[in-house]
Formats: sequence, C-alpha cells, structure tokens
Amino acid sequence: MSTPGATAVATTQFDPGATWRLHPQVALRPEPFGALLYHFGTRKLSFLKNTVIVDVVRSLDDHASVRDALRAHGIDENAERPYVRALGTLADSHMIVPA
Repeated sequence: MSTPGATAVATTQFDPGATWRLHPQVALRPEPFGALLYHFGTRKLSFLKNTVIVDVVRSLDDHASVRDALRAHGIDENAERPYVRALGTLADSHMIVPA
C-alpha cells in the first residue's frame, strides 16, 4: 500500500562485477589527502581519503568492472574489501552510477 504524498526513491544495488562510472553531474577535485567529489544535482560532498581510491574512481570508465579497475591499480582480492565498501558508499550517494 502506498502512502499519499510519498516519493519513490530509486536505488541501485552496487555490483563490483559490473561497469560503473562517475555520475555526469559529479566533479572530482584532487586534494593532497585524496579528492573531493561534489554532486551538482544533489549538492552532496564526499571525501576520498587516499590517492589510490581516487585513481580507481577516475579509471572506472576504462575497465569492464570495478574489480578490473581495482586489479589494474594493484589491489588484489585479499585487499579489496575496504575499496569495494567505499565504492558502494559512492554508489549509494549517486556519486558513481552503472555505466
């Protein structure tokens, strides 16, 4: 049953085996600690706190999957968990979207 006046929110399940990319309305600004991401549509700000995750996010379009992007940056299966979690958070906040 639907509640009058309720707004549906579309959610996308993050799949690290799929291809993802930066949302077209997101700007990435490099910083000494990593980078700032700003979404012009939602006005949300996110911080990337290391340069490896910044490089991974920048290269998402160049790879068939998130896991391929991680491997290209030297992150193996045993070390991927915090990166997958961070990228899932970016997907939840619509900073990255399915390609």
